[in-house]
Amino acid sequence: MGLFKSKAASDMDMIMSRIDMNMSNNYKDAAQMNYKELQDAYSAAVSSNALKAKEKSLYEAKVEEYGIRLKGYTHKDQQPYWH
Repeated sequence: MGLFKSKAASDMDMIMSRIDMNMSNNYKDAAQMNYKELQDAYSAAVSSNALKAKEKSLYEAKVEEYGIRLKGYTHKDQQPYWH
């Protein structure tokens, strides 16, 4: 990717780090909130042309990947052990 990322890309990297950290700690609600934050950041970066062409395609794929990983990743969908 290169040494110099746009500010929007760096911001999205920080959000993705928080998602990964929350997922590793089983903080499902926080991971979902961070994913929403990532989607919003990506949309804002695209609409303001803040991403380079390579960054845009890379982060689009990452947003989609997190969407797949986080689908159904909530506490409300979790079955209790006593059932």
